[in-house]
Amino acid sequence: MASTETSVDKTGPVDEAEKQAREAGRTGRDHHDLAGLEAGLDALETVQSSRTPLRETLVRKVLPPVVAVALVLVVWQALVSFKVVDDPSKLPSPGAVWGEVTDAWLQGTLLDYIWTSVSRGLLGFLMALAIGTPLGLIVARVRFVRAAIGPILSGLQSLPSVAWVPPAVIWLGLDNKMMYAVILLGAVPSIANGLVSGVDQVPPLFLRAGRTLGATGLRGTWHIVMPAALPGYLAGLKQGWAFSWRSLMAAEIIASSPDLGVGLGQLLENGRNTSSMSMVFLAIILILIVGIAIDLLIFSPLERSVLRSRGLLVKS
Repeated sequence: MASTETSVDKTGPVDEAEKQAREAGRTGRDHHDLAGLEAGLDALETVQSSRTPLRETLVRKVLPPVVAVALVLVVWQALVSFKVVDDPSKLPSPGAVWGEVTDAWLQGTLLDYIWTSVSRGLLGFLMALAIGTPLGLIVARVRFVRAAIGPILSGLQSLPSVAWVPPAVIWLGLDNKMMYAVILLGAVPSIANGLVSGVDQVPPLFLRAGRTLGATGLRGTWHIVMPAALPGYLAGLKQGWAFSWRSLMAAEIIASSPDLGVGLGQLLENGRNTSSMSMVFLAIILILIVGIAIDLLIFSPLERSVLRSRGLLVKS
C-alpha cells in the first residue's frame, strides 16, 4: 500500500506538468498559425508601390521569348544548311523570308497587309462583343432562353468558322459585310458562352447580399453579376478574339476580290498560288505576330488587373 501511494503521489504532478506543457505548446502553435494567417492577409491587401527593376523585367519577361525565337531560327537554318530539307521550294531559308519582308517594306505594302486584317478583325470583334455580351446575360439569367438557345450556342462554337464562308459569300457578296458576318458567327457564341460560364460560377451569397442592399435588375447585373463573373467573361473574350482572328483568316483565304484589298489571309493565298514559300512563311509569321501582340497589349493587362484587384497577383 505504501508503495502504491508513493507512486500515485509521484505521477500526479508529472501528469499536470505534461498537460501544462501541451497546453503551452498548443497555444504557441495557434499563435504562430494566427500570425501566419494575418501576414498572408496583409500580403494580399498590400499594393506594390515600387516598380520592378528594369533588369529583372528584361530577365524574366523579355529574355525567355527572345531565346525561344533564337532557338527556332537556329534549328530552321540548320535544317536548310545541312540539307535536311534540300528543296528551297518546300522550306525557304530565314534569309529568303527576311528578303520577302524587306521587299514588302520597300514597296510600302507590308503595313497595308497588316492594317487591312487587323482593322477588320478588331472592328468585327467589337461588334461581336456588343452582341455576345447581352446575349450571354440573357441566356445565363432567363431559364427559358437558356433551354431554347443554350445548346445552339454550344453547337455554333464547335462549328468550324470556315464553314460560314461559302453561305456568307452567297448571301452578302464579296465585300467587307461578308467578312464581318463570318467574324460574328465565329466569335459571338464564344463570348456568350464565356459570360454564361462566369455567371454560373457567381456564389449565390453574392446575389442575396446584392438584393438585400437593393441591387436588383440592371443595377444588380452591373454591380454584382458582371464583376463577379469577370474572370469567366474575360476567358470568353480571349477565346472570342481567337475565333474572330481565325474566322477572318479563313474568309480572306477563300474569298478574294480586288475590292477587299490584300490582307494577311489573301497574302497567304497569293503565296500558294505563286508557289512562293517565302511569301507563305511571311504571311504565317505576320499572322502569328499579330495574335501575340493583341494578347500582350490587350488581354494580358486585363488579366493582371483582374487578378490584382482580387488579391491574387501581388507582384507584377
